[in-house]
Amino acid sequence: SPDVAHDAVIESLTSHKFNGYSPTVGLPQTRKAIADYLSRELPEKLCADDVYITAGCTQAIELALSILARPGSNILLPRPGFPIYALCAAFRHIEVRYFDLIPDKGWEVDLNAVEALADHNTIGIVVINPGNPCGNVYSYQHLQEIVETAKKLRTIVIADEVYGHLAFGANPFVPMGIFGDIAPVLTLGSLSKRWLVPGWRLGWLVTNDPNGALKTPKFVERIKKYCDICGGPATFIQAAVPRIIQQTEDVFFRNTVNLLKWTADICCEKIKEIPCISCPYKP
Repeated sequence: SPDVAHDAVIESLTSHKFNGYSPTVGLPQTRKAIADYLSRELPEKLCADDVYITAGCTQAIELALSILARPGSNILLPRPGFPIYALCAAFRHIEVRYFDLIPDKGWEVDLNAVEALADHNTIGIVVINPGNPCGNVYSYQHLQEIVETAKKLRTIVIADEVYGHLAFGANPFVPMGIFGDIAPVLTLGSLSKRWLVPGWRLGWLVTNDPNGALKTPKFVERIKKYCDICGGPATFIQAAVPRIIQQTEDVFFRNTVNLLKWTADICCEKIKEIPCISCPYKP
């Protein structure tokens, strides 16, 4: 993790200004810093009110499913995927329907399967990009196809971007929020992976929705009530976020990506030496 992250947390803690509770949706300056950070790549700028601070991305997943759940609802999940989604869905009595990812196409979403699975009770399509566990990074075109499908099905996209920017292959990372004007997008993320601080439990849920479907008073109130129940990360960690985001140098990110590429190359070469295992797509 970068030195500036450690320094920011120490400064926040020793200031004695952040020993109390924060607003349950997050400190205003933290929400604004994340909105500004994500807006760098978006056509429509986010504001602080679009951002809700969570205890890591896992709580962001739980928040997303909790606010969308309703009697008889179902959610479309990728297979392979991240198992926490199914666990959270089970707790909220949401039916899970799996669509396959296609290995020979870089683990792209089987959009025909998505259309066949969805119905009027489908509350969302989960897209994990960059992929977990497959290490895929979707192209701009494929992401647009996914969100166009969501629009056709009158549902939303839950975009898990916790590994955002950790891409080193042919496709650059493209945030799904770019397409928020086509269909509503709930973006989930955290400091954990890009800044290498998973134990700090600092995540977020963001409404990328220029058309306002996710910004109605009723929907916003549901998010706030969930946050009131569960709270969020430690206040002094939240207070460190603006400095962490603004002052982390690009060389730190480049070094992280280079290390990931190096280790991925080693893994792929070693897999070739194991007769019973194949790797259809290099991360």
